[in-house]
Amino acid sequence: MGKRRIAILGSTGSIGTQALDVIRQHRDLFDVELLTANNNAELLVRQAIEFDANAVVICNENKYDEVNSALLPHDVKVFAGMDAVCDLVGGSNIDMVLTALVGFSGLRPTVEAIKAGKPVALANKETLVAAGALVTALAREHRVPILPVDSEHSAIFQCLQGAGNNAVSRIHLTASGGPFRTWEKSAIAAARASDALKHPNWSMGAKVTVDSATMMNKGLEVIEAKWLFDIAPDDINVVVHPESVVHSMVEFEDGSVLAQLASPDMREPIQYALAYPERLSLNNRKLDFASLGSLSFFAPDPDRFPCLGLAFDAIRSGGNMPCVMNAANEVAVDAFLRDRIGFYDIPAIVRDTMAVSDSTSATTLGGFLEINAEAKARASEILASYSN
Repeated sequence: MGKRRIAILGSTGSIGTQALDVIRQHRDLFDVELLTANNNAELLVRQAIEFDANAVVICNENKYDEVNSALLPHDVKVFAGMDAVCDLVGGSNIDMVLTALVGFSGLRPTVEAIKAGKPVALANKETLVAAGALVTALAREHRVPILPVDSEHSAIFQCLQGAGNNAVSRIHLTASGGPFRTWEKSAIAAARASDALKHPNWSMGAKVTVDSATMMNKGLEVIEAKWLFDIAPDDINVVVHPESVVHSMVEFEDGSVLAQLASPDMREPIQYALAYPERLSLNNRKLDFASLGSLSFFAPDPDRFPCLGLAFDAIRSGGNMPCVMNAANEVAVDAFLRDRIGFYDIPAIVRDTMAVSDSTSATTLGGFLEINAEAKARASEILASYSN
């Protein structure tokens, strides 16, 4: 494997920092060319210095002077704003783009990277949720691979490497169940953001952690899987697996199932995407099967976790409905994190926004940006009618 020059979009977040830890272990195989962050200027500066980045982008333009003055002695180019991110991802000095931005913000730079012919390691599931038809069509047109970074989709991708040309019957996406897996519905209804952020297995950003608690995260992954693996929603099964050891499974027509197992550590799927098709050493915790004891699996509870059903409704409706659902969820989760609404107000706001939106399909990036903005405006209006 030759040396790969990497751009990490969202380098100060959970996925970005873990990606840099992977690169830290393999400095002979990866160079960091571009790092971007939204607000965390201090960490972005430290990362740029440690990894000798060629350029950085701070999306919060108010922090440009702070970042620029800190990096001026280190000969690191500094830019500001999302337009700069979109311009830089296509540079000839970049071999692969890791998209680890949070939410809908990942769509524009992912599209620009694909148009520039850059392989994309995708950790931003909302990109495919909101505009899967557009993104996958562009990837085919420009012959660009989209390498999944989510542990579940990486697991499916890894299983498919050993499947040959055999047809897949079903995909089984595993879910940890989140922090409220064993809670009664009445207790979940009273939960606050601080409760939802206590994930039992994974270390993730706040938005993703809340999505895990509502199981919307798994719904988003269902939609992502549909686009990544060209499989019908009815052929995607979600199963709760609290131990988070089996990361997902692929079932074939003869009933045989291939599963990918590993310790719950996001560095493994990140590294697999960055180094694909090679496997590299990693200083993670290896599985000790003798000490695992038993592995358990349960059907998800649609009454306690209605967001999963809303995601299936959205993808079955097709068109723009997944984009609408995602936009409404971003508005609702942000409000929940600010303690403005209760836990079950999240699915209620998503459901109400979907109910007043149509599923006419957009075909351009501009169209999806407009739909996202309109859906967020509707969701914000609905949110205003809720009180804590």
